[in-house]
Parts: sequence; C-alpha cells; structure tokens
Amino acid sequence: MQELWNNLTMKHKSGTADADEEKLYNRMAKAIKLLASNPRHPGLHTHEIKELTARYGRKVWQSYLENKTPKAGRIYWVYGIGQGAITIIGLEPHPDDKSNAYNKITLSSIEL
Repeated sequence: MQELWNNLTMKHKSGTADADEEKLYNRMAKAIKLLASNPRHPGLHTHEIKELTARYGRKVWQSYLENKTPKAGRIYWVYGIGQGAITIIGLEPHPDDKSNAYNKITLSSIEL
C-alpha cells in the first residue's frame, strides 16, 4: 500500500497522473485525512469486517473511498504500529458476491 500511495503522490505532484490515477489519489487523500482526524467520520461509513478479522486474527476495518457507484472503492485498515496509529492494508472495489463477499480479498501483510 505504501508503494501505491508513494507512486500516486509522485505522479500527482509531477502532473503525470492519468485521469484514473488522479481520481484515486484524490479519493485516497480525502479518506486518509478523515481517518487521521476521526476513523468513525460518517462519510467513511467505517465498520469492522468480521470475516477478515477472523481470517487475519485482528480487527480489520473497512472505510469507503466512494459510495453509490458500481464497484465503489474501499480501503481496509487495522489499528497499529504505534499508539493511535492506523495502517492501511488494502484497497479493493466493494465485493459484489453476497455469499462469499470477502473470500477473494487479499490484504497486505499484517505483521505489526
């Protein structure tokens, strides 16, 4: 996730980001700002994903990057590394398979 964010930031600052990259950068930047100030901000619609919590052995949270669009982007995160810190461990479209929605999601390593 860090590599993706660094790449998007570099392209944004240098003006070389394409339209999709610029859109993703802006949505991620807004979500990160909201997460930093209040992980429970109403615009993020933050909630625990119990299926991922069970799989990874620690609480995994999902917050919205966007809403009311097909395959709306979601970021997945955990509390950790330091006191009050949040670590983003995934970026995925909202799963559309209702029965096994989170089985296909693979998150970054959670070795905190």
